[in-house]
Amino acid sequence: MLSVQPDTKPKGCAGCNRKIKDRYLLKALDKYWHEDCLKCACCDCRLGEVGSTLYTKANLILCRRDYLRLFGVTGNCAACSKLIPAFEMVMRAKDNVYHLDCFACQLCNQRFCVGDKFFLKNNMILCQTDYEEGLMKEGYAPQVR
Repeated sequence: MLSVQPDTKPKGCAGCNRKIKDRYLLKALDKYWHEDCLKCACCDCRLGEVGSTLYTKANLILCRRDYLRLFGVTGNCAACSKLIPAFEMVMRAKDNVYHLDCFACQLCNQRFCVGDKFFLKNNMILCQTDYEEGLMKEGYAPQVR
């Protein structure tokens, strides 16, 4: 957890070991930091500017993106079966996870926008038109076009 606190008396910075004379300081991992000293070990972004959360593992202090990139759980896209990096934005339908580019009707390839209605039938993502056409067929066995 990261917190910004007004400085009441000078404290030593865990990053540079110098006294913190700034008006504000950061407290993270039960240590005090200059705003410029608390950085992600990978991308060097200032963690006080990124948000109020930081991640630690293997003696590294990391931003969310780099933590997920290095240690996050990845999975495979339900449509293309390719690996989805842990930091990538995804779409979900029940237990299935998809790349944003793969989240489309699996019969006509119509891409979905936020708020569009879609259907999951026999583990396939379908647009409303293809879903309704499939319901009209006996036994519903869609053929990929």
